Amino acid sequence: MAGRLEGRKAIVTGAASGIGRASARLFAAEGAKTLAVDLPGKGLAEAATGCEILEVSVADADAPERIVETARIRLGGLDILFNNAGVSGSTLVADLSDEEWDRQMAVNVRAVFRTCRAAIPLLIESQAGRIINTASVMAEHTNYGLAPYCASKAGVAGLTRTLALELGKYGVTANYLLPGAIRTGMTGPGWDARPDVEDIWAKKSVLRRIGQPEDLARAALFLASDDSAFVTGHGLNVDGGLGLRL
Repeated sequence: MAGRLEGRKAIVTGAASGIGRASARLFAAEGAKTLAVDLPGKGLAEAATGCEILEVSVADADAPERIVETARIRLGGLDILFNNAGVSGSTLVADLSDEEWDRQMAVNVRAVFRTCRAAIPLLIESQAGRIINTASVMAEHTNYGLAPYCASKAGVAGLTRTLALELGKYGVTANYLLPGAIRTGMTGPGWDARPDVEDIWAKKSVLRRIGQPEDLARAALFLASDDSAFVTGHGLNVDGGLGLRL
């Protein structure tokens, strides 16, 4: 069924690669005027075909207002906000620096909060306001070296549930994705260097495969569309059953 987002206006962050690229392209293909956002120098123009683009770090002090105002001017408003940009790292807590903790928190949860806050007025004006935030199965589980990542993604989950509670009276829904082991620009290089590690994660999935960005894009499309109009405050696992084994 094509055209599920016909006439809608959407923002997708982290759109130069992986889940963000697949989602921005799918949203545009389904009829949404889409603003794709990512860092300068990441090939955003080539990645986000069919989309308006904005090159900016979501962690910049003025980024939320710039992103939302760009959507208002170029798209004519805003119906869907998909906060997908994220970073990770692997350092044991005993060796973790304040700077690395702050870096992951700034991108993974603080920028999500600030962009949601900036977008609320336009989403309230919408007849189909949607917030979608990318968390992770690690919001509910953990692994060695992932303290700031797990903490930030748990923060995304809690923030999103609160947004659902506060914005429901305006008809705005807020939901979050819980990706499992997905091949993206963040995970791919490590797995290419260690194919055995990718194989381990594939075997942990009850579907016996690594997820692809398109798996998440289709889930995001559901949460962005009218099909999810009565779904809010929900964390959608898109992990191939990985969480059943963690």
